[in-house]
Amino acid sequence: MEVWQKLIDQAGLLNLTWQNGVMFLVAGTLIFLAIKKNFEPLLLIPIGFGALLANIPLADLSASSSFKGDHAPLLQLIYNVGIKTELLPPVIFMGVGALTDFRPLLGRPITFLLGAAAQLGIFVAALGAYYLFGFTAKEAASIGIIGGADGPTTIFLTAKLAPHLLGAVAVAAYSYMALVPVIQPPIIRLLTTREEREIDMPQAKPVSHTAVIVFPIITCMLASLLIPSCAPLLGMLMFGNLLRESRVTDRLSNTVGGPLINIVTIFLGLTVGATMEGTGFLQPRTLFILVLGMFAFASSTFGGLIFAKFINLFMAHDKRINPCIGAAGVSAVPMAARVVQSFVSKETDGRVNPLMAAMGPNVAGVIGSAVAAGVFLALLQ
Repeated sequence: MEVWQKLIDQAGLLNLTWQNGVMFLVAGTLIFLAIKKNFEPLLLIPIGFGALLANIPLADLSASSSFKGDHAPLLQLIYNVGIKTELLPPVIFMGVGALTDFRPLLGRPITFLLGAAAQLGIFVAALGAYYLFGFTAKEAASIGIIGGADGPTTIFLTAKLAPHLLGAVAVAAYSYMALVPVIQPPIIRLLTTREEREIDMPQAKPVSHTAVIVFPIITCMLASLLIPSCAPLLGMLMFGNLLRESRVTDRLSNTVGGPLINIVTIFLGLTVGATMEGTGFLQPRTLFILVLGMFAFASSTFGGLIFAKFINLFMAHDKRINPCIGAAGVSAVPMAARVVQSFVSKETDGRVNPLMAAMGPNVAGVIGSAVAAGVFLALLQ
């Protein structure tokens, strides 16, 4: 009888709390959006399942920045080794570099400015979190970086500055990345005219092989010398891109852009989900973070669009930029560029297709969000 009583006492079912139940719903929603709506499935499925595991009572599958003990459980071990040490996000960036083509950016260098302008939301949301909602400077920076729509950068910065907010911040970042096709089109429609949407940009200038080799080397050196704290992310991004463009390291490039990034994405997603234990996650500040994250993302889209319209004031009529591509300056690669392409194509009945033009600010946004994270680290760490 004692054995049965012990088994009953240790059953997770009898130890469920309402917080666990709510988090099961949150986890189910993330998994549903990933499978049914195809919203960032490679990320939302691991995060959702990690959140589910973290909220099973007595299973010991949650992860926390405040864990203290000699024997870390499974997902806590991955957290300690991969996130607390800041290992996994730079490895993700290396894979992203191996999958990124910077030719659209190099063919239209002016789109670099659109990628920079689309980081507006990062700083606006950070200031709002600090001055209006009472977050500390480090917490505000971690919330603001959501506006860059760059998950690995968000995790990298938050793990350094505000690890106790990691679950909420990461979920906000990846959720809004997944919702780019829902969030951005209304903003683009509101801020552009039909005439502007119909601007058909000329073909970009051809880019030499020498240029695509030199670009990652020079960019890495200049950015890292000016803001050394961005080097872990930007250095790995540019190294991965050099592997791709060198044409002599196909085995390394294929590994970094394939199996390696897939393995790291699994570990990163599961571990981020494991930080979403109900008691710590279901707090008023989580709602503030989600609201501020949405504001950050919308502000970044606004910044890219408005700056593109501003540039057109100084351009010859036949050299104007389709301002819709400014929305692609957020770092959700390549989804943001595809959303711009789909929106403009539908609005013009297929006459204008700015996909390659939109890829310029899109990849510039990846660099911009990494630099923004470096600025926060330099000022606050």
